[in-house]
Amino acid sequence: MSADHGPDNCLFCKIVRGQISSNKVFEDDDVLAFHDIDPVAPLHVLLIPKLHLATLADSDSTHEPLLGKMLVLAPRLARELGSADGFRTIINTGRIGGQEVYHLHLHIIGGPVRLPAMLTRG
Repeated sequence: MSADHGPDNCLFCKIVRGQISSNKVFEDDDVLAFHDIDPVAPLHVLLIPKLHLATLADSDSTHEPLLGKMLVLAPRLARELGSADGFRTIINTGRIGGQEVYHLHLHIIGGPVRLPAMLTRG
């Protein structure tokens, strides 16, 4: 892991440490969920592990309980935040995958409107 992708300079690690404020919707010992500051839909929450893990590609079998917890928590948060009729989860991984912040994060996106197609055929 390069120094610029480490926990000291990581935006989301600073949020976990309380150095940067966020509009939290859930927190426990392992994860934190907060509203995205530039939402793409009426519901746009980021769910992050408190453990710094730069990308999903950096995960291994030791992370299975944490990743499972995140996937089980996502529908609960979507329902509680008003998207009981459907939502989208997205994990962008690496440069080609469109990842902008190098701390694993799961987008929970939904709302009362139908979401557009995720990818279009070109």
